[in-house]
Amino acid sequence: QVQLVESGGGLVQTGNSLRLSCAASARTFSSYAGGWFRQAPGKEREFVAAISWNGHTYYGESVEGRFTISRDTVKSTVYLQLNNLKPEDTADYVCAAGVVAGSADPHEYTYWGQGTRVTVSS
Repeated sequence: QVQLVESGGGLVQTGNSLRLSCAASARTFSSYAGGWFRQAPGKEREFVAAISWNGHTYYGESVEGRFTISRDTVKSTVYLQLNNLKPEDTADYVCAAGVVAGSADPHEYTYWGQGTRVTVSS
């Protein structure tokens, strides 16, 4: 079992930045690909970014180069740096772990966190 806990969300103004963290319960997380999804009210879950066990990164088209995913294998933690935030980025951001590197399909992920809320005001 891999348990994921997100943190770092909050209320920010347009143009500001946030850094989200996803801490895993065990270092076995390092054998999985990590991913971030987001879900806004009334919308489907959207792929944001993913990172493989060896550090290769993948991004959804919607982030437009503004977000960066990274990981610290020793700490069993993945991060998501959100820059130049816009109101449309407002959503619950959820960390996930799976076996398919770079997958944008939520069905390919086995473990999910509970999410951290990001709210961007205009």
